[in-house]
Amino acid sequence: MKSFCVVNYYRKFLRNAQIRRYCSAEERKEKNNSSKIRNIGILAHIDAGKTTTTERMLFYSGTIRSMGEVHHGNTVTDYMEQERQRGITITCAAVSFPWKGYQINLIDTPGHIDFTMEVEQSLAVLDGAVVVLDGSAGVEAQTLTVWRQADTYRVPRVLYLNKLDRSDADVAACARSVQDKLQVTPLVLHSPVQYEGKLIGLIDLITLEEVIWTHGRGQNLTRRKLTEKSDGKVWETSLNEHRKVVDTLSSLDDQLAETIIQQESLDNINSIEIAQAVRRCTIDMKAFPILCGSSYKNIGVQTLMDGVVSYLPSPFEGNHIYKSFEKDLSARVFKVQHDDQRGVLTFLRLYSGEINKGQKIYNLARDKSEQTGLLYVALADDYQPAEKVTGGNIAVVSALKATMSGDLITSTQAAANRAKDRLSTMLKDPVVKEELMMPSARLRLQAMDTEPTTIEIAEELLGIGATVPEAVFLCSVEPPSSALQPALETALAELAREDPSLRVSVDDDQGQIVLAGMGELHLEIIKERIIREYKIDVELGPPQISYKESLVGTAQHTLVVDRKIGNARQQVKVTMSAKHLKAVTPDKVLKLDRTAESAAQLSQVWPRHQQAVRRGVAAALLRGPRLACPLVDVQVTLHWLEVSRGSADAAVTAAVAQCLRKVFTDAESVLLEPVMLLELVVPDSHSSRLLSDLARRRAEVQHIHLRHGNKVIQCLAPLSELLGYSTTVRSLSSGLATFTMEFHSNRQMSPRDEEKAIRNVTGF
Repeated sequence: MKSFCVVNYYRKFLRNAQIRRYCSAEERKEKNNSSKIRNIGILAHIDAGKTTTTERMLFYSGTIRSMGEVHHGNTVTDYMEQERQRGITITCAAVSFPWKGYQINLIDTPGHIDFTMEVEQSLAVLDGAVVVLDGSAGVEAQTLTVWRQADTYRVPRVLYLNKLDRSDADVAACARSVQDKLQVTPLVLHSPVQYEGKLIGLIDLITLEEVIWTHGRGQNLTRRKLTEKSDGKVWETSLNEHRKVVDTLSSLDDQLAETIIQQESLDNINSIEIAQAVRRCTIDMKAFPILCGSSYKNIGVQTLMDGVVSYLPSPFEGNHIYKSFEKDLSARVFKVQHDDQRGVLTFLRLYSGEINKGQKIYNLARDKSEQTGLLYVALADDYQPAEKVTGGNIAVVSALKATMSGDLITSTQAAANRAKDRLSTMLKDPVVKEELMMPSARLRLQAMDTEPTTIEIAEELLGIGATVPEAVFLCSVEPPSSALQPALETALAELAREDPSLRVSVDDDQGQIVLAGMGELHLEIIKERIIREYKIDVELGPPQISYKESLVGTAQHTLVVDRKIGNARQQVKVTMSAKHLKAVTPDKVLKLDRTAESAAQLSQVWPRHQQAVRRGVAAALLRGPRLACPLVDVQVTLHWLEVSRGSADAAVTAAVAQCLRKVFTDAESVLLEPVMLLELVVPDSHSSRLLSDLARRRAEVQHIHLRHGNKVIQCLAPLSELLGYSTTVRSLSSGLATFTMEFHSNRQMSPRDEEKAIRNVTGF
């Protein structure tokens, strides 16, 4: 018994010693060092292997003890019930794990186009990204979409060729598709090693090492330097590929080019110098490394994590806009989630400073202060309480009521003003201005009437948020009884705050609640969430197409309102006109007449009346004259506005809306229908049937090419012709074809199709 107590005492002593060592001040300082942090996202087409790759990363880093599988419904990041049932990712999940002295904060994103808003929100806060490609398909339709989104936020990327264990996988073909479709320079850094037709490892083309994964769950791997004597042809092929990588890098990186000139050879360059050149080119987005593997077969995940820490930037190397905050807190909201136990949880990406539990914060977008509640660090749906989170990391706070996705927060209003002043000073340098200018901010600034000042540019750069995509489907939603109506409204308000791509409105004529979403699956998931999470057995009406309207001509109208409501006399005289203007920006929708007489009269209009006019314009644009659909590509001009003393703002708003409805009727409108970019992958033997079916659906075939015996058909098709299309595709191809589609544009309809659409919507 005495010996057992002694052994137990020493066991406790050693365990406590390990804990003390882990939490030592030196290691805590190392952990907080932003150069050792990587904030990355995983982006890809549907079923390319994002969630499987994330699960392997968590396992090999020691964060989890066993690997889950998507088809078993037990992965860490797919924690929602709908995700586990369907085997797809619906919502972004944030996880953190250590790797070789670094901390990787990873966001797993959805691949389905219906949930593209989740990807958009995440990209706004990432330092780098891993784009997963199917090794047998290369760049697919949704890959192009996420790539364009990443370009908008200037996110450096590495590409990961997954599923190289498949017999039809082809690294060279994938590299060509990256070059041709994405119009970028690929750097293939790995080549696969196969034995008896099976993938067993990779060759690192920078170090010329062979990495072989031995038996087990992928934890055991061996590295061996290739030699001319023992490897012969493999060594020669790898050396040629190594030279191609170095040659491509030398044309992009001046430092490496100088080294090669000094060495007078491509073969004597140190592998560390090559890796540094790859890192510089990746961060500057001059080239994009391609790493290889097969996550499901547990090959290549460790080398992918090595590539993440080696080639993608740390928080310190990017996000120069937020350096204007210096040591003050600056953080961007990228996700809002409602939790049954913890209430509203707000996910923040910290760029500078630190956030503490219960700290007061100031929201720049909403211009208001809020009190935070508890502070957490997230591992998917598991939240670990924390007292403080430092810059460069991802934090989760509770109790914020007004803060939304895309908002920028800091500690106080004074800190926000100081940051704006510093940033406007930095922007006076043209070189710095060009470096900091985001593509989305540039478009908004170009739309301004006058040359923006540096402080206006600074506010625009700090205010950049995710752009909400157009909704393409509408449906009504009804509770099982009127007693549950308030609960349904609360549920929809919470879901709309979580997902900005979900629009909730009330139909004025019928009093129905109308949901607008990105697709049939999107609305179906919303219904399931209301039933499962809020316990309301709702019914959705049949999905309707989200048509838009636009004006054909121009018209002008003057409206005089003179009514007595209660004891106050409401007198408003307003003259307005409207015309079609393609791609008009929201701030340009309302224009003031600049002629001498009108300008003199409008200069007397009070600011509150101007706001009332804007509200009236917004209300009028929601309902077109043809089918009561929202009007787009319309510019409204205010020529005259007289408001008598004592008239209410609501009277001004109502008069403007009424005047514009008459203008829209006189100008005549046409119906616009959403057109989708559709990509079909179908065996050659079944392609003729599907092509014939597409012709009946008013589809315009854009491009057809072969990929491993399958035909890839790209076309534009009206969404109204694609309702329930998945059933048709399955039956015509015997279940062998797959398809993806995304919103392309709104297009004017022919008179016959317009008449058919009106009949379908109105019933007559």
